[in-house]
Amino acid sequence: MFMLLLVIFIFVPLSELLVIVEIGSRIGYLYTILILVLISVTGAALAKRQGYAAVARIQEDFRLGKMPGDSLIDGALILAASLLLLTPGYITDVFGLFLLIPPVRKLVRTYVRRRLQSAIERRTVRVYTPGGPGEGHGQPQEPEQRRKELED
Repeated sequence: MFMLLLVIFIFVPLSELLVIVEIGSRIGYLYTILILVLISVTGAALAKRQGYAAVARIQEDFRLGKMPGDSLIDGALILAASLLLLTPGYITDVFGLFLLIPPVRKLVRTYVRRRLQSAIERRTVRVYTPGGPGEGHGQPQEPEQRRKELED
């Protein structure tokens, strides 16, 4: 976990800075900034449109009585793409734009679904239902378990 945080908070910003400086030295800093702004605005508009479409698919799945698994993963990936596009830099923008391409998102969605399924089967992920255990959802707990849960 430490290494992941190190990469996220140190390596990614430094890499972004190096790429921005390199591109700026080749095409000029004004064009570099304009391209970053243009990518962010275009990506945000595309993410907004795809986000609304994902919400509509989730609502349609619920209306049809289906569990919206793939639609929820798509929504999360579109949200991740939006966050990447809002982060200044070319590297994050490229990853964000790739996540907005439906065939690429489908590949990532398949990977995420497999990872989630594997984690659930290994019981390294807990799935909580509304109301919590013993309140009409899930398995009832023994009083001692319930007391410990409430203390935490």
